[in-house]
Formats: sequence, structure tokens, C-alpha cells
Amino acid sequence: MRITMRIWHIACFLSSLVMATWLLLVAALSQTGPTLLETTKYKGLHAAAWKGDAAEILRLGKTGVKPNTRDSKGRTPLHVAAFASHKSALAALVQIGADPNALEYHKYDIVTIAAVANDMEILELAVRLGCKPGNITSVYDGTALIAAAHLGHADIVRFLLTKEARVDHVNNLGWTALMEAVILGDGGERHINTLKALVDAGANKSIADRSGVTPLQHAQSRGYDKMIEILK
Repeated sequence: MRITMRIWHIACFLSSLVMATWLLLVAALSQTGPTLLETTKYKGLHAAAWKGDAAEILRLGKTGVKPNTRDSKGRTPLHVAAFASHKSALAALVQIGADPNALEYHKYDIVTIAAVANDMEILELAVRLGCKPGNITSVYDGTALIAAAHLGHADIVRFLLTKEARVDHVNNLGWTALMEAVILGDGGERHINTLKALVDAGANKSIADRSGVTPLQHAQSRGYDKMIEILK
């Protein structure tokens, strides 16, 4: 019986490790800010957003320019300003009519961009400007909370949990934020703190993945003792 359980734990670990590796590779390609080459081609609002030129944004807004125009990757000027971490540009763009909940080509909004970047100032501003923390984002139909949990951005997770984020949302991979903190984390302090924040906020610890493996079982298969303690 012990040998069978050990084999099962190893199988769970290898299966999730392959999935995690694949997801990390794809995720690295999914949320990408403008390249240097792209920014050299920017004009109008996109150029002003990249430079953080709020005065120029407001000036262009008076000329009737469309605030939600998109670049070749579906980024609006608002996305560009978020990637560049320009607060004044973000505020100016929303002031002239930019949609705070717009999604770019890979389905990221400005809250998720800030969450992935671990940029608390942009995140707080994005929420104040009207971007909803519960938006379904990314090609995985996830949320900013899931993205932050995946990366172990504990402070971001705590903030989102105070803003009605969907704590038990399940993405199209079959994972919650809590599950991602375990199987895509490294078992270190950042992901432990993230897991604790989710559990303290009432995250459902029993939601299993598509193979029926719970977060606790994944933590046990990895030997993540502190996570096991939290999940028990």
C-alpha cells in the first residue's frame, strides 16, 4: 500500500511538473509589453502613453482622437501606459474616454498587467480608474488573482482579495488561485505567504484539479511542509 501511494504521489508530481513547465513557457510569451522596435513606430496616443506624457494625451483628447485605438498586438494606449508604469498617463487616458476594462490581444487588462508585474501602485490606480479585479483575463480564462498567486505576489493577492476578486475561480486548466500557488510555486516564502492569504480569505481548499488531486495532495507530493500545515 505504501509503495502504491508513493508511486501515485510521484505520478501526480511529474504530471503537474510537465504542465507547470509548459504553462510557464507559454505564459512568458503571452503577456508581453511593447518591444523597442514597436515603440519606435508608435504615434499619437500610443507614443504619448509609452512616454508617460499626460499633457499630450489630454491635448490629443481634445482633437477627437479615438482613445481605444489598438497597436498590432491589440494593445490600447492604456495597456501601453500600464506596461510602462506611467500613472499620470493612465489617469489622463481614462479621462479622455479610454476603456479601463479593455483586453489586449492575449486578453490581459490593466489590473492583470499590474498584478503580473507586481506593481502595486499601478494596480491600485487601475482599480480606482474602474478596472474590475474580477475580470476574466488571459488565454487561460483566469483572473489577476490567479496570475498573482502563480507568481507568489503575496501583497498583490492580499490587495485583490480586499477588492472582491473571485477567490475560487477555476480557469480553463482546472486550477484555482490556491492550486496555482502550490503547483506553480516553489514552496518558498513568497508562495507560502500567498497560500496563507488565500486560505485566510476563505479559499476552498478542497477544489481538486481535473485529475482529482487536491492542493494538499500536491503539496504532500512535493514535500512542501509549511504548505501542508496551512492546507490541513
